[in-house]
Amino acid sequence: MTEGALIWDFDGTLAFRQGMWSGTILDILRWAFPGLEVTRDEVRPFIRDGFPWHRPEEVHPETADADLWWKNVQHILEKPFLAFGAEPGRASELAGLVRTEYCRPGSWSLYDDTEETLERLSAYGWKHYVLSNHVPELPEIAGSLGLDRLLEGVFSSALTGIEKPNREAFLSLLRMLPDSCAVVMIGDSMEADVLGARNLGIPAILVRKPARPGVLHSEDLAGTVPLIDGIPLTRIADIIGDRSGL
Repeated sequence: MTEGALIWDFDGTLAFRQGMWSGTILDILRWAFPGLEVTRDEVRPFIRDGFPWHRPEEVHPETADADLWWKNVQHILEKPFLAFGAEPGRASELAGLVRTEYCRPGSWSLYDDTEETLERLSAYGWKHYVLSNHVPELPEIAGSLGLDRLLEGVFSSALTGIEKPNREAFLSLLRMLPDSCAVVMIGDSMEADVLGARNLGIPAILVRKPARPGVLHSEDLAGTVPLIDGIPLTRIADIIGDRSGL
């Protein structure tokens, strides 16, 4: 087949972390304040806004560094600790633990069909890339799950400074691939993954979420294989133009 690249979202598509941000903060709260009665639903409102992916129209190359990225979100992570009784200095310390706990090896898991599906598609000639709104440590997280052998590259918005569905998030990856390469996006977010990709003319498949009218959809990753096989090929030259004369 023609050289092809499958662009995968990560969290909620290939892998998951039980509890996500709210669960991570809840675990630290319960450790710091034994006996504290608090739920994830009570934590969530404090972190619903302020992360870079909440404003994908804004490019932030100045924080495209791991330590700077975490420093930039520190004030968001402090909010729930302050709300549940921590003094400012203590809240800052506890917020600093979120980075270690959130990225801790063993806290992330692959979905049961991830490796088998990627291996099957690799056998058909597709190459795999991750493009995700995520933390700077995403390449290490993917590596800890054994995905290194299946992925050609891992692109985290924390390191590129651009979040999906911003067009530049996709273009930054496409520009690294040959003009002749066919490309498909697969992810669990209608807005960030599907609409973001389709805005550039990239075919997209919504996975692990309820079906939407007019959108290619699969309940799991295994179901993407026949869908990908039936998608008319869209090459990078069709998306960003032929660069052979540049």
